[in-house]
Amino acid sequence: MTRTALATAAAIRSGATTALAECEAAIARIEVGDGDINAVVVRDFDRARAQARAVDARVAAGDSAGALLGVPMTVKESFDVAGLVSCWGFAEHADFVASEDAIAVQRLKRAGAVILGKTNVPVALADLQTNNPVYGRTRNPHNLDRVPGGSSGGAAAALAAGYVPIEIGSDIGGSIRLPAAFCGMWGHKPTYNALLSYGHNFPRTEGCGVALNVIGPLARDPDDLEALFAVMGGDALARPAPRAPGAWRILLLDPHPHVPVQAAIRAAIEATGKAFEAAGAKVDRETDLLPDLVNQSANYMRMLLTAMSRGAAPPDGGEPTTLGGWFGLIDAQAKCRRDWGRLFGQYDAVIAPIWGTTAYPHDDTPLGERMLIIDGTATPAGMQMALPGLATFPMLPATSVRIGTDPDGLPIGVQVIANYNHDWTAIAVARAAHDLMRS
Repeated sequence: MTRTALATAAAIRSGATTALAECEAAIARIEVGDGDINAVVVRDFDRARAQARAVDARVAAGDSAGALLGVPMTVKESFDVAGLVSCWGFAEHADFVASEDAIAVQRLKRAGAVILGKTNVPVALADLQTNNPVYGRTRNPHNLDRVPGGSSGGAAAALAAGYVPIEIGSDIGGSIRLPAAFCGMWGHKPTYNALLSYGHNFPRTEGCGVALNVIGPLARDPDDLEALFAVMGGDALARPAPRAPGAWRILLLDPHPHVPVQAAIRAAIEATGKAFEAAGAKVDRETDLLPDLVNQSANYMRMLLTAMSRGAAPPDGGEPTTLGGWFGLIDAQAKCRRDWGRLFGQYDAVIAPIWGTTAYPHDDTPLGERMLIIDGTATPAGMQMALPGLATFPMLPATSVRIGTDPDGLPIGVQVIANYNHDWTAIAVARAAHDLMRS
């Protein structure tokens, strides 16, 4: 079984193992298991071995600093790693090699992590499944016929397959939260701008990043998720005082208006709410404090499509967003964030679906035309974007956590949303939900 990141670092620090031994073990897991899954698509094993030897030399000299000391890990392909390709799945950029590390990767290396390579993404990070013409298709380790999610699908699959204990991804439309949910892992979408994302840019650009997009941690274990988030810069945010599960104030949001959600997911959310109630928590299922979610979703989709296309005309032939229209969206976003802030005056967290299904079968139909089968009924996949947009448009933090298993044996993950800059609250409530549903 794959050690947790923190257990690995502790074992290296104590001399019970070495960074090189842990590196070789992770490489072996990838080489043996990744043929069908196809998660780790850029491999940098020789340089990883050199990194591990350097860690061991440092430990031998008496320096065992670093929260991730000697921990083998991979990173999403879209992060720049000096000397490795960063093509975002674009065939025309398959020869682009980054010259310097992304800020997030620099922080990982300073914390002692050993980078084994990079994990697969869809083209332009613009799908909720993971396949592209450069690297091919990534499959869900729980069921190879199902998607791992996207766009951090390779990251979540590498975790679920047990290759590595931690990963980093990015999220604009659920791209951390949804793969984590589909693969049964932990994932955290931080508050917008809480973490520096330079070095996570379109290939051959030095842009400032895409509006709404954030970077964040994924992990097999919640302690590792917290440690990785802190290393990435989350330690700058205030942490809540520890609380028992019964001390939280929870709002269940199930389902979003007009967006169908699989009955198994709805049942798992209700069961989670009842578990919190049994522990003594305040749990509500409706409130007048919710923003207009239909209007929020419309504004989110307009902003998302404008950001992803950098202002070009939408593919449906509609008019591009004008500069005045863009400022109007920013104003609507600011109001939406204030509205959610009022809600969080009464609640610590909102528990909601991330997507209306668990991991669905591979489908190469374009996302705008794709259909999902939800409890026997066909529904447009695009409608589901309202669910990840719950946290994305108002720039709120949200933690993806597994709370159950569906009748097909697939993980059920939900998102725990908290107030702006209250990332540690989202993680804490997600941990409480996970623990309650395991007990």
